[in-house]
Amino acid sequence: MTLPHGFVAAPGQAARPLHLVGREQLAAWRDRQPRELGPWLDAHRFEAAAGSVLVLPGADGVGGAVVGIGDARDPYSYAHAPFALPQGDWAPAGDLDVETLRALQLGWGLGSYRFTRYRTPLRDPARLLVDGGLEAEVADVLAACLRVRELVNTPTEHMGPEQLHAVVEGIAAAHGAVFEAVVGDALLAQNFPAIHAVGRASHRAPRLLQLQWGDQSHPKLTLVGKGVCFDTGGLNLKAGDGMRNMKKDMGGGAHAIALAELVMARKLPVRLTLLVPAVENAIGPQAYRPGEIVATRKGVSVEIDNTDAEGRMVLCDALAYAGESSPALLLDFATLTGAARIALGPDLPALYANDDAVAAAWLDAGLQVRDPLWRMPLWRPYLRYLTSPVADIANSGPSKMAGSIAAALYLERFVPEGQPWAHLDVYAWNDNDRPGHPAGGEAQGLRAAWAMLKGRFA
Repeated sequence: MTLPHGFVAAPGQAARPLHLVGREQLAAWRDRQPRELGPWLDAHRFEAAAGSVLVLPGADGVGGAVVGIGDARDPYSYAHAPFALPQGDWAPAGDLDVETLRALQLGWGLGSYRFTRYRTPLRDPARLLVDGGLEAEVADVLAACLRVRELVNTPTEHMGPEQLHAVVEGIAAAHGAVFEAVVGDALLAQNFPAIHAVGRASHRAPRLLQLQWGDQSHPKLTLVGKGVCFDTGGLNLKAGDGMRNMKKDMGGGAHAIALAELVMARKLPVRLTLLVPAVENAIGPQAYRPGEIVATRKGVSVEIDNTDAEGRMVLCDALAYAGESSPALLLDFATLTGAARIALGPDLPALYANDDAVAAAWLDAGLQVRDPLWRMPLWRPYLRYLTSPVADIANSGPSKMAGSIAAALYLERFVPEGQPWAHLDVYAWNDNDRPGHPAGGEAQGLRAAWAMLKGRFA
């Protein structure tokens, strides 16, 4: 995964000074500046509000700039700068502590990103001069976040099950991992019937992608990601506005892939397995139907109440398979429910966990790295919303109550008893442009997951 073009200045370049100032530091910073700068600040009513930028005058027209920031440890405090500043090279003025410098570098990279596969951007970002170059871990974390964005932003024409297959296979080759794929009718032969049922209507064969890496003596970490490369809703067809952005329905798979790549790049001492069921939920003569009873790998029969509840169908086979090897930790990521967005909005992923220590560690990591998520309850009485009169469980139900919780409870049904597991229901998307959050694909809870895994396994 490549980083944004030209967002870091080459060492030795002349750079204009960039002052990073919060509201609380503005008065002290202003006292240290030349007196003639005061009227300039007053004329522009600069108050160092978070997200603000003021170019400072100089002999050649631009003598520097001051950037208003909020939380100095939040990467997004700096993400507006690359496109708010004039093009050129900029160097932070003054000494920054290690954590602030990391946040600046990461935020600058996130703010410099534009999806350029199909069009050339109007301008390049301003470049950040970093003594000694970009810190290695910052670069790897940034690459993981941008991997998610790139995968989600690419339309299904160029990011279907076959292309996702090629991406994971390429990542495996780059890191010396073992890659396997179970494709098409081989899913039935190898007992992944639910994955096959969802993907069988498409002309693009469904598949289960598997990557394995690491020392056999290390604790086992398994990552699972929903890879529905496009979701029409199936025979329970989505309305046009609901289908418009369904290229993003593999956003959970994108998160799992990017996190696996980060784990390998940083050589975390784990025995890693990545599982991505990659399908297209299409309409055709072979489409699975409401009312059908679908077998699953675990032997649990599922009545199809709604073909648009397909993510939990492909994940249930993958989770059952993951649990067979009893990993020390099992995580899954999925763009699973609109109900999670109704509850928490687009920015907060919904976290479910059957292990309080895992949940607490992930939540705490999110606070530490400013990548927040919110824990939701696995309220088991709500399993009543998935009752079937003819099968062990239904994949949905008529009630609109507790939709995100019911979906998580469905997944938990396929996780072995006692297996530490957490599920993140992500939006993986920005509906509109905000500084550092360009419209389109987005990584959510990923940096927090990495910080949590470091704390648990490093």
